Amino acid sequence: MRLWSLHPQYLDAKGLVALWREGLLAQKVLQAQTKGYRNHPQLNRFKQTTDPLAHIAYYLDMVQQEATRREYRFDRSKIVPYTDFSPITVTTGQIQYEVRHLQQKLKQRDPSRYEMSQDIETFEPHPLFQVIEGDIESWEVIT
Repeated sequence: MRLWSLHPQYLDAKGLVALWREGLLAQKVLQAQTKGYRNHPQLNRFKQTTDPLAHIAYYLDMVQQEATRREYRFDRSKIVPYTDFSPITVTTGQIQYEVRHLQQKLKQRDPSRYEMSQDIETFEPHPLFQVIEGDIESWEVIT
């Protein structure tokens, strides 16, 4: 499971579809509707919030909006309703790690998107996240 801290605009088609599926799985886990992935490290930052379901719903909402922008059809009705919440922090080290990880994937799967990514000076986070200084997050499984 990879719940990117990066804005979904940077993902290739395969990555965006995978993120949608993994985000929906994460939502099910947080609803206690599945036995698998309950202790997945990527979920820790959502579990540590006051309203994990609202946070994952907003996360999915932004993924769905990116899909709509690309004229994909991701079913918005699969996202649980949510209300206001505060952003989750993510470190600069985590963002940098994810940029490198994504670029490795893009180099193999979508060379033209990879080339475009080389010209980006500052990668935006997913709108759920507020970037703070720091190293790679403790929940990250480094490959």
